[in-house]
Amino acid sequence: MNLRNWLVSGAIAPLLMLLTGCGYNTLQSTDETIKSSWAEVVNQYQRRADLIENLVNTVKGYAQQEKDVLTQVTEARAKVGTIQATPELINDPEAFAKFQGAQGELSSALSRLMVVAENYPNLKSDALFRDLQAQLEGTENRITVARNRYIEAVKDYNLTVRQFPSNLTAMMFGYKTKPTFTVENEKAISAPPKVDFGSPPAPQEQ
Repeated sequence: MNLRNWLVSGAIAPLLMLLTGCGYNTLQSTDETIKSSWAEVVNQYQRRADLIENLVNTVKGYAQQEKDVLTQVTEARAKVGTIQATPELINDPEAFAKFQGAQGELSSALSRLMVVAENYPNLKSDALFRDLQAQLEGTENRITVARNRYIEAVKDYNLTVRQFPSNLTAMMFGYKTKPTFTVENEKAISAPPKVDFGSPPAPQEQ
């Protein structure tokens, strides 16, 4: 080994040791965890969007007069579809907020649709509707789980980006904190819409 190669090797080895001890590997692993968690969030939201068209059409067959609610769901779904939920989105706080807002609007519209459905006994007994509402309930639960995993992954990553001495490594390689699902009504938005159509409530006494 000539002198130049020896000097280069001698310089790289301490650098690698420094990166290992200053959070570089942790940044790499937590970043990958975020990407996989985000992919699952998007997958479950897409599953919900795929269910909505059939759900709206089924409700429409029994409750055409509920045009406003049906339109709200359809428009909220269309708005969600205009947002490209790429891996790059999780590095853009503004785009992330827009994605989260659109999904929140769709959740609210779905909740209103389910409340309306309570007024139509024939709809609630329809086999296709009951199957769709069971799938929707399961999907909403999976969305909540996927979101929570993403929140935890981002928390670990952001902690590494901010903590000393890993924050120095993060600055050196351009790692920045990532946005997460944090809104004032986080608990309300992440809760699945009520889709349990059991026995109707007893009429209230006048």
